[in-house]
Order: sequence, then structure tokens, then C-alpha cells
Amino acid sequence: MASNSDSIYYVLTKLQHHPELVKQITARYTNTVMILFDDSLKIANSSFYFPVDRLMVNRLAGEFVAKNGDLLEEYFAMTKSTKANYHDVWATTSHIPAKKVFLLELSYE
Repeated sequence: MASNSDSIYYVLTKLQHHPELVKQITARYTNTVMILFDDSLKIANSSFYFPVDRLMVNRLAGEFVAKNGDLLEEYFAMTKSTKANYHDVWATTSHIPAKKVFLLELSYE
């Protein structure tokens, strides 16, 4: 089974290269960005990592944040943050079948 970090990396890079999958990107609060994307995207173990009509919240490992800083920075730039940096990243995920979307919200702390 892939890890949540693997799934988040896959989704973020896939959306980066295929923006047509994105339904909506919203900067929420000053440190978060919410991404709704087409649920036709094939994600390994999606029912586990993107639970139906429920939220799953995970802190991304420090090693993941360090290794994928450039990718995370691209999404951090979409927030309304006035801070120059962050230490932790939290990922909230869900599947919303009624809207035919997956939700991925990144929160930068």
C-alpha cells in the first residue's frame, strides 16, 4: 500500500502537469489552499486516503516537506500568507462523490 505522502506527492505533481483536472483552487485563511479536482483521477488506495464524505487529516513527514520543498512552495504561493516560510504541512483529504471531486487542502504552519 502506498503511503499518504506518496498519494499527496502523486496528486500534487499530477495537478501541476494537468491543470485541466482542477475544478477549483481557493486560498482559505492565510495559510491554507483548498484544491478540488476531478475524481476521475486514478489514485492508489483512494478510498483509504480520500475517504468518502469524511475528512482525513495528516501531518506530512518532515522528510517529505524537505525533499519536496519546490513542489510545496508552488502551492504555498497560492495561500494568502504574509509569512516567508513554514515548518509543518498538514494535508486534509476527502472524496465528495456528489460533486464528483476529490478535496485536498494543504495547511502550512
